[in-house]
Amino acid sequence: MKMRELGKTGISVSEICLGTMTWGQQNTQDQAFEQMDYAVSQGVNFFDTAEMYPVPPIPETQGLTEQYIGEWFRQTGKRKDIILASKASGPGHAHIRDAKPLDRTAILSAFEGNLQRLQTDYIDLYQIHWPNRATNFFGKLGYQHTEGDAEPAIHEILETLAELMEAGQVRAIGISNETPWGLMSYLRLAEQYGLPRIASIQNPYSLLNRSFEIGLAEMAIREQVGLLAYSPLAFGMLSGKYRHGARPADGRITLFERFKRYSNPQADVATEQYIALAEQHGLSPAQMSLAFINQQRFVTSNIIGATTMAQLKENIASIDVCLSDEVLKGIADTHQRIANPAP
Repeated sequence: MKMRELGKTGISVSEICLGTMTWGQQNTQDQAFEQMDYAVSQGVNFFDTAEMYPVPPIPETQGLTEQYIGEWFRQTGKRKDIILASKASGPGHAHIRDAKPLDRTAILSAFEGNLQRLQTDYIDLYQIHWPNRATNFFGKLGYQHTEGDAEPAIHEILETLAELMEAGQVRAIGISNETPWGLMSYLRLAEQYGLPRIASIQNPYSLLNRSFEIGLAEMAIREQVGLLAYSPLAFGMLSGKYRHGARPADGRITLFERFKRYSNPQADVATEQYIALAEQHGLSPAQMSLAFINQQRFVTSNIIGATTMAQLKENIASIDVCLSDEVLKGIADTHQRIANPAP
């Protein structure tokens, strides 16, 4: 397994990161254990989770994902072998701190819960799951500005994360679902006030959503704040399992109809073209899609998720796939015709 540095931290993480958001909803604890065991056996040292998981977020299951990971740590004794990333939830869910924005009190409360569920006394990468302010994330289109100074909230978040780092409870910090302005603000405030520097940004990135390349990719490289790419298969669309309108019973888009981000006519057309390209070159559609992300210079790690062991094995094996110039040209041609159909 290839490794990359997490920002400027000196921490090495595997280019494939094990995503966990289905554990506790679509996957049992035993299945989660099997996934972690296999991922580690293949050289994966990076796990990503969140206090909110599993998804969809509901009160009855909130926190189960972290509990599964914590129990795996307890039973295997492998906590020190893993670079563990987790997150504090932003505002919006009534069952998590009454849907209130993140401030010092909220972050410290969230972090204490993370530690208890994960059965650990530190988290390697602690991330802000989404911004306090109303802006474009989770597929929202059309920017509508909300008046007010958003920087004081970011400053307070950074100061609180600095406390956790100074206490030795957090090794690095990151943001998620952020915009270029948000990333710029975190970096500027850190420099201005001598606060910790953001090491990563976790945003969606796939063949159906390459919007990260517009504005954020250059920042990721020049500022050494690499992308942790989530939804790299666009909720499984790019695997081909929803091809021609298919709706497998265990698929997330089938089970949870609210997830329509990657289901639209343009995305369907683009997906079909990408799948046909993969088949033309004897590639698995999923592995071609993941390999494209793995090859991007601005990506630190590709967060793959799976509900079956077959999916997990196929996804991890994408690290050994190198796309030819001909395949890359085919991807570029489709992107030129149908750019970002599911942002």
